[in-house]
Amino acid sequence: MKIPVLDLKPQYEQIKDQVQAAMNRVLESGQFIMGPDVKLFEQEVAEYLGVKHTVAVNSGTDALVIGLRALGIGVGDEVITTPFSFFATAESISNVGAKPIFADIDPQSFNIDPEAIRKHITPNTKAIMPVHLYGNPAAMGQIMDIAQEYGLKVIEDCAQSFGSRYYGGCPGCEGDCQESTRDAIQGKLTGTIGDVGAYSFFPSKNLGCYGDGGMVVTNDDQVAELARMLRVHGAKKKYHNEILGYNSRLDTLQAAILRVKLQYIDQWNQGRRRVAQVYNDLLANIPDIVTPMISDGHVFHQYTIRVLNGKRDSIKEYLASKGIGSMVYYPIPQDQLPIYQGQYPINPVSEMLAAEALSLPIWTEITKSEQLQVVDTIVAKTKN
Repeated sequence: MKIPVLDLKPQYEQIKDQVQAAMNRVLESGQFIMGPDVKLFEQEVAEYLGVKHTVAVNSGTDALVIGLRALGIGVGDEVITTPFSFFATAESISNVGAKPIFADIDPQSFNIDPEAIRKHITPNTKAIMPVHLYGNPAAMGQIMDIAQEYGLKVIEDCAQSFGSRYYGGCPGCEGDCQESTRDAIQGKLTGTIGDVGAYSFFPSKNLGCYGDGGMVVTNDDQVAELARMLRVHGAKKKYHNEILGYNSRLDTLQAAILRVKLQYIDQWNQGRRRVAQVYNDLLANIPDIVTPMISDGHVFHQYTIRVLNGKRDSIKEYLASKGIGSMVYYPIPQDQLPIYQGQYPINPVSEMLAAEALSLPIWTEITKSEQLQVVDTIVAKTKN
């Protein structure tokens, strides 16, 4: 690809010396599992997010599973979530024995529609799992109001949103939540608003390591204690296992790398917003292209447009023919994947956006000339 959908090399060149020094420090220490850098990374993330507890684990999927179990979610419970996300969201709910319930999404934000959540609440509902898709905060004001009204837990799937902040005024949320709720969470980082936040540090994420990694965050002492037990085979003390847990520890090498990258996350996220604004300007008024809303809180893990009138796949193929990468996140809503097919009715907005969504190349260091090439190629195809 002349222009891949993601290029991590420019970022590595920027921090190469620091990363190599951090890795050498760990290699020379010989402490590869739960070494000092893991605890230091947890402390630094806790300070960055403004939370009491951070529990580093080995993937974003494990962060969701452990977060759910630490909240007491299990067999017979229902968790309302979005159909428009990576399968790990629903998979984590199913894997703890609960049932995912899919509420449709808002067509402008791609995030779960709070009014759709209300329609799916039953006596078995125990939690809501919003996803801050593409790095865009969900309508947390309304979601927290609903959770408080019905006594539900909230676990935020922040796999794509490290460093994003909720500022209200999101699609479907303008003035619709309680003023006290809006004031209480205004400006808060995603993952710190609900009962639990679950992050992924997969390499492609805004804050990504060089392998798999994740984190559970919470202000609840009991939830944090359970999460720490669950990541090490259900034990507070080695060889004194109290519950069934997992082997889900973040490698010390990955923690050391993430400590370097954490220093740059706000700078990189701001750079992604600048890239998104350039795209929006270049794509303005192009037929059949709908650009995303840009807000101060959005960190653009993906820059995703809507391509209308059935033209998405042909544009994607044409981009590829010219050496330009793009991705479809996600071609099949979770509720219609083979594992769940036939169990749930179709959510029409999710189904519509699955046929229209197209994510274009984005990373902090992408040049304007590269963006121009992407847009010129799209324009050339729309004229055919």
